Amino acid sequence: MNIFDVTEIYQFAVQIEENGEKFYRAMVEKFDDPKVKELFGFLAEEEVRHEKVFKEMLAKIEDYSPQESYPGEYFDYLHAYADNLVFTLDKIDEGISSVNTVNEALQYAIGKELDTILYYHEMRNVVPKHQQEMVDKIIDEERKHVVQLTEMKRQLGK
Repeated sequence: MNIFDVTEIYQFAVQIEENGEKFYRAMVEKFDDPKVKELFGFLAEEEVRHEKVFKEMLAKIEDYSPQESYPGEYFDYLHAYADNLVFTLDKIDEGISSVNTVNEALQYAIGKELDTILYYHEMRNVVPKHQQEMVDKIIDEERKHVVQLTEMKRQLGK
C-alpha cells in the first residue's frame, strides 16, 4: 500500500517554493548592489512562478484524504517535512548568515534545489505507476530551476 499520494507531493512542492521565495527575498535584502538585488528578486519571482505551476497541477488532481489518526495529521507532517528538508526558515537564517557573496548564495540555492529534486525522485518510487508522470513534471520544473541558477552563476563569472 502506498502511504504517499501525488496530491501531497504537489502540496509539499508548493511549500518548498514558498520557503524558497522567502530565502531569495532575504538575499535581496542582504546585498546592497542593485544588480545583485535584481538577480535575487528574479530568483524569488521564479519561485513564485513554480509555485503557481504546482498549484495548477494540483488543481487538476482528484482530492485525496490519507488515513489519519486525527484530521490534518498527515498534512501537518508534510508541512513539517517541507520546513525541515529544503528551504526552512532556520536554514534561511543559517544561509543568510553564512552567505557573504553572490557566488555563495547561488551555490547554496543550487544545493537546496538539488535536495528538492532528490526528494521528488524518492517520492516517485512510492506513488502508483499511473501518477509517476505527474511527479516527473515536478522534477522537470526543479531541473529547470537548477539550470537557471547555474546559468546565472556562469553569467556572473562566479
